[in-house]
Amino acid sequence: MSGTVSPSSRTRPRTVLISGASIAGPALAHWLHRYGFAVTVVERAPELRTGGYKVDIRGAAVEVAERMGILADIQRASTDMRTGAYVNDDGKRIATLPAALFGARVGRDDEIMRGDLARILYERTRADVEYVFGDSITSLTERADAHEHGHDRDRGSDGTGGVEVTFERGAPRRFDLVVGADGVHSNVRRLAFGPEEQFVRHLGAYISAFSLPNELGLDREELYHAVPGRLSCVYSSAGDPAAKGLLTFRSPRLAYDHRQPAQQLALLDAAFKDVGVRPAEGWTQIPRLLEAARAADDFYFDGLQLIEMDRWSRGRVVLLGDAAHCPSPASGQGTGMALVGAYVLAGELAAGRGPEEAFDRYEKEMRGYVAVNHALAEKFAKDMTADTRRQIRFRHLMMRILPYMPWKNWVAKKIAEEVQRGANAITLKDHPVPVAATGHAPAAGHAPMAGHAPATGHAPAAGSPTYAA
Repeated sequence: MSGTVSPSSRTRPRTVLISGASIAGPALAHWLHRYGFAVTVVERAPELRTGGYKVDIRGAAVEVAERMGILADIQRASTDMRTGAYVNDDGKRIATLPAALFGARVGRDDEIMRGDLARILYERTRADVEYVFGDSITSLTERADAHEHGHDRDRGSDGTGGVEVTFERGAPRRFDLVVGADGVHSNVRRLAFGPEEQFVRHLGAYISAFSLPNELGLDREELYHAVPGRLSCVYSSAGDPAAKGLLTFRSPRLAYDHRQPAQQLALLDAAFKDVGVRPAEGWTQIPRLLEAARAADDFYFDGLQLIEMDRWSRGRVVLLGDAAHCPSPASGQGTGMALVGAYVLAGELAAGRGPEEAFDRYEKEMRGYVAVNHALAEKFAKDMTADTRRQIRFRHLMMRILPYMPWKNWVAKKIAEEVQRGANAITLKDHPVPVAATGHAPAAGHAPMAGHAPATGHAPAAGSPTYAA
């Protein structure tokens, strides 16, 4: 990368509010700070959420991680999975393959727990970015260019319009831009674009993830068991004394509140209630997994679904990551797409263009990448569960004989090619090196919320057409 960017560009927004402190939000905050923006991240959770399942960093996302300077951190925190195996109803391994083949990883591709990546990004940004936990946005009111009205009261810090933001707990504030990086159930998307239902396409299945005691004694191994319409998995990653459970089941779209775990647990129980209860009717570990899900403090449940939108921006509000284009966990690409999207969006904003042009260029660069991975998610969602026991037995047979076949390397290559096509379906631009890249002080004009130091991790927010809750 070459060249420099002046942080004093008069046409560029200066203050940015990001909703969401998972992956996309802190990744964007990292880049925006380096480009000289003053960044605030608001997160509904009372503290950094460190749970979640393992996620892949592949293709273009590896390159972005390297440019961010976090690739070595990711490698040190790698799950270091060794093998994956399918088991029968008694838990006996009937087909075992290398974990890299299960994950379709090649070259420098890696795998990390979502919570570990969240910690890496937070630690890299907390000194330079204002983090506000335990609060959320309640309304967004965009103000027109002040020059249109002949006065200054509506000016953002870039000398043009801004967005007035109100919060559940903190006082209202004004920002030049607002970014919704708050996931598939994005609050910012709801406020600025409308109800979630109009953007969701259900892929016909649900998935749950949770921690549980490693009573099976797994060591960097994942075990899978399948019955018609359902798939279960238990795995243990490097450095984690606990195990993780995954339960997936096929179903039409279900009605439930995504903020009510009790409703979700009831749906999970109903889907797996007959599995493993009697001999020869499923893995005998399933009842224990259901019990562990009820006891877990990191229980996760959601549909395999795509977010599809005609536009990712409206005025000075823009969406990033799953909020804009969730590819569902079936794609294995959500985290990588969040890292790549943050790089692209920050680079376009740093180019000195107005928000509308920057957002248009961001979308143009990302749309093809998103489309390829959405198509892969549709296919993989169907492949995750088998319809009949006959199909399951055939899969087991193929996996059992694969290591002994002369064409095993060709098969492994074909499996990886499909995933890699999605991971590399974008060519990254070489954005200019920001002048703030080597500094650590907050950008000029960065003012923490009144009465609260930045990045304490526990302070409520303070701080404006109108989008309201």
